[in-house]
Amino acid sequence: MPTYEYVCSSCNHEFEEFQAFSDDSLTTCPECQGELRKVYTAVGVVFKGSGFYKTDSKSSSTGSSALPTPKESSTPKPVAESKPAPAAKSE
Repeated sequence: MPTYEYVCSSCNHEFEEFQAFSDDSLTTCPECQGELRKVYTAVGVVFKGSGFYKTDSKSSSTGSSALPTPKESSTPKPVAESKPAPAAKSE
C-alpha cells in the first residue's frame, strides 16, 4: 500500500498516511481541521543488473557487451567504377 505525505495549509502539520490507490485523498487536518494538500516528492529508484549504465554498452576486455554491435550500416555503399582495360596497340 502506498504512503502519501500531507501538509496542512493552516497549521503546517505534516504527516504520512498509508492509503490504497482507490482511497480518496484526505482533505481535513487531524490537528486543526484545516485544509490538507498532498506533498509530492522524488521516488527513490534502484536499478539492478546489467544494461542500466552508460558503461554497459561499451565492449569490455572479455569481448562481451550488453548491446550488440551493428555489423554494417543499412545504407548501401557506392560501387567503385571499373575502368575499361586499355586497348591493345596495333602495329
